[in-house]
Amino acid sequence: MNHLDVEFVGSYISESQCPPTKLPEYAFIGRSNVGKSSLINMLCQRKNMARVSNTPGKTQLINYFDVNKVWYLVDLPGYGYAKVSKKQRAKFEQMIERYLSLRRSLQCTFVLLDSRHPLQQIDQEFINWMGEHGLPFVIVFTKTDKLKEKELADNIETINQSLLAQWDELPQQFITSAKSKKGREEILSFITEINQKIAAP
Repeated sequence: MNHLDVEFVGSYISESQCPPTKLPEYAFIGRSNVGKSSLINMLCQRKNMARVSNTPGKTQLINYFDVNKVWYLVDLPGYGYAKVSKKQRAKFEQMIERYLSLRRSLQCTFVLLDSRHPLQQIDQEFINWMGEHGLPFVIVFTKTDKLKEKELADNIETINQSLLAQWDELPQQFITSAKSKKGREEILSFITEINQKIAAP
């Protein structure tokens, strides 16, 4: 579990161009600058596999990584405050929505939320969209090492209460830190369990 053999497969501009659906896929997405690249690098134990940038919106394509020849890690463009035109942002949204709703080999989407901030409207809208379309997802809290334990617990509780205002129950959640590698084993175990269920006769 500790070592992953990760290979970059390619970047694609649409769902229809993505690799053949021979392996289960797990997508990672979040508001721009939520720490997605850092989380992916931490999971794969690579420093620069997913580019880390202070410029929101750096990921502009659907990026595929083959993990152990068993599953695909899919890095999706961030939504929200990317420094791009409204037209380009609309193209991103269409690309993301088509991938999430049409990709049959997609098993689960990891929706990243910055643990330092209250639930943003754009996060609420995206999570609601996932629910309306019946798409499986879990929540990943990022940058938790930047908060004290009580502050983190209070922030997560506030976010969950905001979610429960529109949801009957909460999805599974992971608490992570790219710095301390917190949550790495839990996320990888979660993926392994799903893969084992898929492979079971």
